[in-house]
Amino acid sequence: MKARTALIKRATGETRISVKLKIDGKGRSTISTGVPFFDHMLTLFAKHSVCDLTVKCDGDTEVDFHHSVEDCGIALGQAFWTALSEKKGIRRYGTGFDPRNPLWGEAHVPMDETLARCVVDFSGRPYMVWNGMEKLGFKVLKDEKATDDACRFRFGLAREFFQGFTNEARCNLHLELLYGQEPHHVVEALFKAFAKAVDFACQKDPRIGRAVPSTKGRLKG
Repeated sequence: MKARTALIKRATGETRISVKLKIDGKGRSTISTGVPFFDHMLTLFAKHSVCDLTVKCDGDTEVDFHHSVEDCGIALGQAFWTALSEKKGIRRYGTGFDPRNPLWGEAHVPMDETLARCVVDFSGRPYMVWNGMEKLGFKVLKDEKATDDACRFRFGLAREFFQGFTNEARCNLHLELLYGQEPHHVVEALFKAFAKAVDFACQKDPRIGRAVPSTKGRLKG
């Protein structure tokens, strides 16, 4: 099987990013974005999607984390778009179900009081649904912002990452918070559910060989 890999280099006036991706990996990662909490999220994404991932980002974090997080989502989406190529033989839809472990079912991931769900379709058509996070409704205090990266992610940054990925991977991505309160738990459960869904969608389906899983005969947009 041809290696499904990509090397993306992206530079703007705000960030300089390098992403190296191997879809059929072992879950290994080397992550350095200048945002420690985000490094943790990308590390666990690689682990649970079982891809090998290297991300290096030099961004204007002295301004804020927004540019670095969003642009890493863009670059990672470009890497998946490149590595999947014509998408021949892939399952395409990802609910996180693992035939070797039927207890997984859909990509529902719990973390303490939190339960998150993700479904992805590498359809060639970008569209993201972000549901349930608006119900959290808690305010972030100034001292929280200064001391806890997770609090800075809870409003907007995770969404910007996933939107950037969606646009560039050209996938249909549905992320839903079923319930949860603690911001670290919410964001981590979303990233883990995303990882499991992406893992399944990218797997090869031995029943269809090298066929493209579409009646149109293509999934390149």
